[in-house]
Formats: sequence, C-alpha cells, structure tokens
Amino acid sequence: MFRPLLPLIRRLHFYAGILIAPFLLVATVSGGLYALAPTAEQFVYRDLLHSDSAGPPHTIADQVAAVRATHDAVTVTAVDAAAAPGQTTRVYLADDSLGDSQRRTVFVDPGSARILGETVTYGSNGALPLRTWIDHLHRDLHLGDAGRLYSETAASWLWVVALGGLVLWIARFRTRRRNTGESWWRVGTVARSGTRRTRTLNWHGAVGLWLVVGLVFLSATGLTWSRYAGENIAELRSQLSWQRPSLPTVLPVAHQHHTGAHPGGEAPTPSAPTPSAPTIVEDRLDAITTIARDHGVDGRVEISLPTDPSDAVTVTQTRLPWRYSSNAVAIDPTTLAVTAELPFASWSWPAKLTDWAIQLHMGILFGWVSALALVILAAALTTVIVRGYLMWWRRGPATRPGRAPSRGTWRTAVASSGWGTRLGFAALVATTAAVGWFVPLLGIPLAAFLVGDALIGRVRDRSPVR
Repeated sequence: MFRPLLPLIRRLHFYAGILIAPFLLVATVSGGLYALAPTAEQFVYRDLLHSDSAGPPHTIADQVAAVRATHDAVTVTAVDAAAAPGQTTRVYLADDSLGDSQRRTVFVDPGSARILGETVTYGSNGALPLRTWIDHLHRDLHLGDAGRLYSETAASWLWVVALGGLVLWIARFRTRRRNTGESWWRVGTVARSGTRRTRTLNWHGAVGLWLVVGLVFLSATGLTWSRYAGENIAELRSQLSWQRPSLPTVLPVAHQHHTGAHPGGEAPTPSAPTPSAPTIVEDRLDAITTIARDHGVDGRVEISLPTDPSDAVTVTQTRLPWRYSSNAVAIDPTTLAVTAELPFASWSWPAKLTDWAIQLHMGILFGWVSALALVILAAALTTVIVRGYLMWWRRGPATRPGRAPSRGTWRTAVASSGWGTRLGFAALVATTAAVGWFVPLLGIPLAAFLVGDALIGRVRDRSPVR
C-alpha cells in the first residue's frame, strides 16, 4: 500500500522537515519549558504560595475580610482556599483593566489572615506571571492571534511528519534487514556504523520511532487549543455530545424568592436584608465549602461567587496533580441548599478522556512524572530536528545543503495496479482531503505543496535535455 507512495512521502517529509521544523523547534523548546514552569513557580513565588504559620487556619470568611480591609470597593469573584498546611489562599478580584482569562489575585496566609502579596494570574490553572509568559511564548510567540498561526501550523504538521518518518524508517529498515539479516527488534536501536550522515540518519530514525506515539498525542491535544482546527474540533464534540458538561447555575424560581430576585418584578421588603449582597455570601463561604465537601467536592476547590442574584455559588475541584476528577456543585447562598450537582462520574467517556489528555499535555495529570516525561520528549525531539538539518546539509557538497529527494513513479505504479489498490488510493486521497479541510493549516500548505511540486515536475519534464 505505502510502497508506491514512498517517493512522495519521502519528498513531503523532506520539505516539511525543512520548512515546518523551525515552528516545531520553537514549540518543542517552549513546551519543555512550560512543563517545568509549575515546579519553577514553587521557587520563584515561594513567598506567595507557601505559608509558615502554625496553628489552626482562620475561616475563609475572615481571610476574605482581610482582603476587603486592604482593597476598598472590590468585588470578590472567587476564592481558592488552602486545603492543607503550608498552602495559601487565593482571593480573586474583579479588574476590568485585565485581558481575557486574567484575574487579579491576592494571596492570604490562612494561619494569620495576613496578605502576602498580589499578582495577575492566568487561566483556570491560576498560572503565575512566569508560567503565563512561557505559555504565551508557546501559544502565540507573544504576537496575539497572528502568532497563534505558528503553533497551529506546528500542531497540524507534527503528526504528519512523525508518521511519515515512521513509514520511511520502517521501509529503510526492511531493506537493511534483507541485506544484513538483522532482527526486527533492532528497528528501534541506533546503528553506529557507516558514514557521518548514515550515523546521523540512524539516530534521527531510531529515536524518532520511540517518539511517534508521544508526538501524535501532543499534536492531537494541541489542536484542541488552535484557532481554526480547534473550532472544528469543538463543533464535532458538540455534535457528538462529547463536550464537557456544564453545571446549571441559575437558581430555581423558589430559591430566587429568597435572594430578592422576584420574577414578578416586585421589590423585596425594605426591612429584609438582601441575602445576595457580597458580604452576606462571603460570610457563608465556610458553610458553603462544608456542604460541597459533603457532596463529594473535596480537596482544593474554587468557590465562584455569583454576580447576579439569581445565580448560585459554584464550588469546583481545581486541577491538581494526581487528581482525576472535577466534581462541582451549585449552592443557594441564602438557604445553603444544593441546587445542582455535576459529579465527574456523570461525564461521558470522551469528555473524561479529553480532560485527562489536556491535563497530560500540560504536564499536570501525573505531577512531576508527566512533567519529566514531557521534558525528555522535548529534549529528544530537539535532537531529532537538529539531526534532520544535519542530514540535509550532509546530503550535498561540503559547501551547501543537498537537493530534495527525487520524484518517484508512484502514479505509474498506481495506474498499473489492480482495482483493489486503486480503490485504496482513492480512499486515501478522499481521507487526506477531509483531514485537510478539518485541519486547514495542514490542508492548505499540503495542497500548495502537491500542486506546486506537480507543476514544477511537469515543467522540468518538458524542458529539453541539453
């Protein structure tokens, strides 16, 4: 099946390696740094993340009150309370001057209710400035939406380059095996004999073989964050009901009467306090947290305060290493009744697998184990990319890089083959077109390459021989 296509795969792998590898290299290095960022945060921001106070912690309400005492007229949007000794509490404040996914965050020592400092955090994982800077480098080179084209291009082509290299390496090893009688288990070992270019090729192919599964995984999960392919993936997940379910936050009508949000428009009695006032909700944060823990939302959680009196307080488990669930509940801040629950067990399996895959891509799921694996993967891929360029240079004369692999006769081979093979190639072409449409930054460059390469080949074939 693949043998007639080997010349095209080899040529495509060559050009993709030359033109796409710079994007891959930047994404690889920045991704490796991002995997190390959570560990680095523990040292760089130790004064914000760690508490040395002894004794029982203050209530969550007291800690929020301490923030209010030093921040006039603030709106508290959420609280991420410390759940173990040595941790600090994060109190998130509304700040219209910040960008999307950014939050003004105040860090509180639970033991003394003392303000340790504040900074801007980013995303649902609460990334601090160092990790945020690396994240944007990895995502868009700090160029905004235009820069996201680089990361989407890298993610779109990574799996193609990896699988194309796998096909070429296995085909090359089969030829070598026929000549030398080597066992198949040596396909993943680096042969150190031969010329410098041969030794470089052996490393490039053998190490690349070990990385294929990880590279395809990073490519697939990376595309979920992309702009164009990401929108298609989100639409597909929605159509198949694979998306992450949402927790209902609007209070039932019966509960809205308690909060002063009367559906008939009548105002609450003047003598009654407004239960949805921020201070009333904040005073009940400890009771809300206790109720949430009784309903399976345990460990470290984020408590989101409502901005609308008809909404409930939501309590959600935060993403932490070795945590595989994300339970959530909605609680009426006035009656303290649970109005909705969203246990992780109720998620569909595709939604669960997607959530775990995203955490694994970020190096969070298994803590330092997954982070170390990503760093090793990044280091190995860097050597494969660098050796790929060395192979290109050593392919030609000493003063310049070599030419691209010559075109093959795959069209002739297909034309002379049986109907079964032709139908197989037709299916392959249709699948490639569908994938190219679904992943535009793969499809558009691939179409340009195939058309351009075919035109160049036709022009050269018609050129008179001198």
